[in-house]
Amino acid sequence: MQHPNKLKRLPPSFFEQPTLELAKALLGSILIKETNDGTAAGIITETEAYIGPGDQAAHSYQNRRTKRTEVMFGLAGFTYMYTMHTHYLFNVVTGQADNPEAILIRSVEPYFNKELMQQRRPKARNDYQLTNGPGKLTKALGIDMNDYGHPLHQKPLWIAKGELDAFTIASGSRIGIDNSGEAKDYPWRFWIKGNRYVSR
Repeated sequence: MQHPNKLKRLPPSFFEQPTLELAKALLGSILIKETNDGTAAGIITETEAYIGPGDQAAHSYQNRRTKRTEVMFGLAGFTYMYTMHTHYLFNVVTGQADNPEAILIRSVEPYFNKELMQQRRPKARNDYQLTNGPGKLTKALGIDMNDYGHPLHQKPLWIAKGELDAFTIASGSRIGIDNSGEAKDYPWRFWIKGNRYVSR
């Protein structure tokens, strides 16, 4: 394990891949957040793609453009944040300008400064419950609504190249979108097979 500052950041061009390809390519990468309390990082273990205007489950379905979704209409590689209940959810903007797509990061495996994550999530019953869900990982890493619109190749929130050896990618339907017609069955959730830091 290296200090996150020594890891190689993913360049802006990395995020320009087609959304479904990027959702798989992000697996094994390392998500890093630097805060006043310290730096924490996790290996991305689960992603969920949302393919914009034609995807009934996407916030940008039918090109819905609001203050909340505005960042998705820009360039790939920026941060899209939204709240669900009391949780902050972290997304990577994908697609080209005016083609609003995004990838929800659903789970990470603690990589650096697990102690800080435990302080932030004292009610987690065990290690993998620290970060095995989209609201859990943002709390553990210190990601919040202030990160909306941030470019993901720059501090204090960035994604670095991973260090994992070969792994198998599994896919299945997305979670928690039952009211989205046939889109609820699209197999656009991806995870590292056999990794216990996965939301379900």
